[in-house]
Amino acid sequence: MDRAFIITGLAYAILGMCLGIVMAASNDHGQLVTHAHIMLAGFVVSFLYGLCHKLWLNNLCNLLAKVQFGAHQAGMVLMAVGLFLLYGKYVAPETIEPVLILSSLLVLTGMVLMAVMFIRTPAKAT
Repeated sequence: MDRAFIITGLAYAILGMCLGIVMAASNDHGQLVTHAHIMLAGFVVSFLYGLCHKLWLNNLCNLLAKVQFGAHQAGMVLMAVGLFLLYGKYVAPETIEPVLILSSLLVLTGMVLMAVMFIRTPAKAT
C-alpha cells in the first residue's frame, strides 16, 4: 500500500499546485480552502500514510489496509470536488454540505484505521 499512497499523494500535490498557480495567475484566491485541503489532507496525509506503511507496517496489504486506502481516497476526492464547488459558488452550501460531511467522515475513518493498524503492529526491535 505504500506505493499507492505515495503515488496518489504526488497526484494531489500536482493538482494542488496547479490550483495554486491558477489562483495566482487569475489573482482570485477564492479556492484557497480547496487548495489547502488538497495539499494537506491529500498530499501530506497520503504521503505520510505511505511512509507509515513502508517503514512501520511492513507494507501491509490486508483488507484493513485496503479499506483505509479506499476510505481516504474516496473522502479526498469528494472533499476536493465538494470544496471546489462550494468556494467557486457553483452549488449552494446547503446542497453540498452533506457531501462534505461524508467526505470528512471518510477521511477521518482512514485516519482511525491507520491508528488501529499502527497500534496493532508490534514495535520493531532496535
